[in-house]
Amino acid sequence: MGWQQLVVHVRAEDVPQAEALLRLAGAAALAAGDAADDALFEPAPGATPLWPHVELHALFAADVDLDRLRALVEAAVHTEEASSISAVEEWDWHAAWRERITPLEFGSALTIVPADGALAAEGATVRLHMGLAFGTGRHPTTAMCLDWLARHPPRGARVLDFGCGSGVLALAALALGAKRCWAVDHDPQALIATKDNAQLNDLGRSLWVGPPERLPRVEVGLVLANILAGTLIDLAPRFAECTEPGATVVLTGILADQREAVEAAYSASFEAFASAAQEQWLCITARRRRAVE
Repeated sequence: MGWQQLVVHVRAEDVPQAEALLRLAGAAALAAGDAADDALFEPAPGATPLWPHVELHALFAADVDLDRLRALVEAAVHTEEASSISAVEEWDWHAAWRERITPLEFGSALTIVPADGALAAEGATVRLHMGLAFGTGRHPTTAMCLDWLARHPPRGARVLDFGCGSGVLALAALALGAKRCWAVDHDPQALIATKDNAQLNDLGRSLWVGPPERLPRVEVGLVLANILAGTLIDLAPRFAECTEPGATVVLTGILADQREAVEAAYSASFEAFASAAQEQWLCITARRRRAVE
């Protein structure tokens, strides 16, 4: 059986509609990437953290009329450049497509794999539906959080993942021994993705998923927030309220020149600041003061 691929270039805000159309048309797989090599900086409040320009790759059986589907997609959403159709031989499919979703290893403690990927020989494995346009673990901010979790397994901890996207951080925390996790996001698609991925990993019983306004009153030992600096600054009082003394916050989505502003916002309730860097991004950690000065 042969395969063919349709590649469309859309704006971030049109990704949900484009993905829905492609799935309804029978796409066997979807993958998304940055169509324009754009760096992702501050999105609007509540916006899904996608690249501004997204390249969607959709895989179809050889007998699907992609010319007609391409016209339908281009009529329904704003496409930023010409779509393309190409043949994908049967033997290519796993080689070419799997290159986009190869496992991510964080030492021997944690491995992120596609939905049908094999369990890692060592440590914890988290499976993800990789057709989503966010939260696969490849962006430097997500990767730094996953690396921190792998080096500091939250065994027995209560964890808040604020801005959960695909749920990858919450699920990694649970897979590494967290007792309970709350996953929060403004975006309904992110909440659906998190629930789907939790079911895929059989972790739903230990995970609460919902929007910020429905988050119950909690006191946690670890906060994971991959959001970006402006929102992190606004959330500093809320994170102080929901963390127990000695708790850790792991904050990322921060550019180098935003470090001082973020640390200043958290300094009233947190101490022992440390940071790691990858590309232009920082990941800042801090500890909740045991006695607020």
